[in-house]
Amino acid sequence: MDIDLNKTSAYDYKLPKELIAQNPAEPRDAARLLVVKRNCGVTADRSFRDIKDYLKPGDLLVMNDTKVLPARVLGIKKSGGAKVEIFFLRPSDRDAKSWIALVRPGRKLREGTLVSLGEETDVTVGERLEDGLRVVSFPPDSDPFTVIHRFGTTPLPHYITSTNAKPERYQTVYAKEEKENSVAAPTAGLHFTKQLLADLKQMGVDETFVTLQVGLGTFRPVKAENIKEHIMHHEMCDISKESAEKIKNTKLGGGRVIAVGTTVVRTLESFAAKYGEVREGTLDTQLFISPGYDFKVIDGLITNFHLPMSTLLMLVSAFGGYGTMMEAYNGAVEKGYRFFSFGDSMFIS
Repeated sequence: MDIDLNKTSAYDYKLPKELIAQNPAEPRDAARLLVVKRNCGVTADRSFRDIKDYLKPGDLLVMNDTKVLPARVLGIKKSGGAKVEIFFLRPSDRDAKSWIALVRPGRKLREGTLVSLGEETDVTVGERLEDGLRVVSFPPDSDPFTVIHRFGTTPLPHYITSTNAKPERYQTVYAKEEKENSVAAPTAGLHFTKQLLADLKQMGVDETFVTLQVGLGTFRPVKAENIKEHIMHHEMCDISKESAEKIKNTKLGGGRVIAVGTTVVRTLESFAAKYGEVREGTLDTQLFISPGYDFKVIDGLITNFHLPMSTLLMLVSAFGGYGTMMEAYNGAVEKGYRFFSFGDSMFIS
């Protein structure tokens, strides 16, 4: 029977709850690695540190150097004392005095509601936006980033309910302080250690960085039965001149551009879709990649295992081949691979 790849249900698979990783592998590169050939199938079961055996001189690893903001803040409604959770997503103005946020319980909070975060610091819950989002404003004399750091915690995904992991384990070893602008980690990169990156460089595998500010767009569930009706949220991404040149020179020299994570894929392919090439600049992307997409930049992908019926699973199905990916996922379940953010890894080439 033919499968309609435009149907969300085509990307479902059965995942036992016990395979959802609650803690990361220790050390980072001890996670398992499933090696997959595009449109062919699984070729090996290894450890992530063995990625060295599948990369070669002339390859270029492209990584997302964003850092996760401690964006989840608990407060108390000034009038009445009810508990309020604010999940800060991104600034909505140039001076970052107002932010777009998820607020719970959002529906019960009128515009203008004051929420106390502690230490005589109040924020104002304001305008209602689409998809349940709100505008939250900070006092004019405050530094919002300082406030968020003082009261916030790292926002782990909802499926991680019991973990011993320290906050730094939900950051890549190459995350940059000045790029602290994401609400979730680019988790494919969590498996790299500094030593592994140094070893790869020694063998002639180059590296470079792009930035995609991971927001809700990457993780929002697909509610439409026809995936073509799904609308991605906006996410900002940027590429430096140095990175653009490295990617261009790698392609010209016959090397492979290996994306570390789906956020890198969306960044590179967004620039190629707009300009016909990867170039220096900043983009506001809503790119949604699903089977049938013509990849213009990447030659390989390092990625974790993604949620059923998610845009991320649709992306890897587009790159690796739908049948190949679904067979690989079902095989990974049978082999006891660990899934999602703190789980194991896959290399598709």
